[in-house]
Amino acid sequence: MKKLLLIQSTPYDRERQPIKKKKLYFVGLGLPLLAALTPEDWQVEIILETIEEIPFDTDADLIAIGSMGHAVIRSIDIAAEFKKRGKTVILGGYMVSLMAEEAKKYCDSVVIGDAENVWPKVIEDFLKGDLKAFYREELTGLSTPLPRFDLILGKSIGDFLPVQAGRGCPNSCSFCSVYCLYKNKYLKREIQEVVRDIGQVKALGFNKFLLLDDNIVSDRKYLMELCREIKALDMEWTSQCSITIGEDPELLKLVAESGCTALSFGLESISAESLQCMDKAWARPAKYASLIKNIQEAGIDISTEMVVGADGDTLQSIKETARFIEENKVVVPRFYILTPIPGTKYYDQMKAANRICNEDMYSYNGSEAVHIPKNMSPEKLTHAYWELYNDVFSMSSILKRTIFRKEFLKKKDRYLFYFLVNLYYRYQIKRKITPNII
Repeated sequence: MKKLLLIQSTPYDRERQPIKKKKLYFVGLGLPLLAALTPEDWQVEIILETIEEIPFDTDADLIAIGSMGHAVIRSIDIAAEFKKRGKTVILGGYMVSLMAEEAKKYCDSVVIGDAENVWPKVIEDFLKGDLKAFYREELTGLSTPLPRFDLILGKSIGDFLPVQAGRGCPNSCSFCSVYCLYKNKYLKREIQEVVRDIGQVKALGFNKFLLLDDNIVSDRKYLMELCREIKALDMEWTSQCSITIGEDPELLKLVAESGCTALSFGLESISAESLQCMDKAWARPAKYASLIKNIQEAGIDISTEMVVGADGDTLQSIKETARFIEENKVVVPRFYILTPIPGTKYYDQMKAANRICNEDMYSYNGSEAVHIPKNMSPEKLTHAYWELYNDVFSMSSILKRTIFRKEFLKKKDRYLFYFLVNLYYRYQIKRKITPNII
């Protein structure tokens, strides 16, 4: 029986040491899906490096490594180590797909983009000894088998599992890897297939799930129908989408009634000029506060992701971002320095303008400026970024956003959980580790 080892790498800290945790709350879906797509006569093992050690002395025949975000740097190092040991290695994932030629230097083969249509061919070619350098086939529809969650259930993971609804997004943000890969396409699964997967999560003993979708409000009719189905399952769920959902009271009501407790929004910036520079001019930061209020009044909590360092940002606007987060009681905020990732439109723009001051892509971590901002030096941007994080995760701000709010008495357990998450993020920030969703 052939053996396949699937690895989800962890990011590096500032000392280039792998970040380790006792529990991994956000489990990726990619590896359980790859396991499900692998022939039944293969033995498959999944390693989640954040909570486990990588068995470099494995007897596995094939190694496949995936990652999220800046953990791609660690993925490449892992691949190089396995190659030294004579193993056949495959790399995949969003970041690898953006820099496939570079990634190929460290492995035998790169899966670019979605794996559903190519993975059987990868396995077949490996068995024939004819593995290709690159595999890529764009999806015209989206259908997946039941993920192999049985391979991770014994691990130290959170109290929810991921379920996919759709992939892709109709927007064209210049810094976004999703846009680079999907070019405005939005693919969604059949609702009954999504419901089937949610049913599996429930059958495994979980009462919560994370609905994976790059922008689930892209198809309002689809989301409304899906919410009606989810409501009947009596489960709690979270997801991410565009803040524009706050303009739709009917949809908000249905989403909340179906069990949605929190939504994450990529607000990016409170500066309209910065959003325009990122090809996100459709977003209206002047409306953010009212939209957030609408969402919160529907009973849904807010998580945000924002970037600093775009051309509309100033040292003052970065300070004002901290006040925005506190005033709007965002329970779980995250920030990154806008980074020109090779393969993105933003990288091409910065490169053409000779504004990249650090060409070493292997040092990119989202917490140090590698481009020359318009209104400050790279050093001042990096300093302002960490000041922003320290302001937002001061004890007074944490308390105002989690405990000292009118909803607390009705939902004590939920806000105590957010309080603890914020304390852990604060602990990481003091160690100069950027909090993330792993």
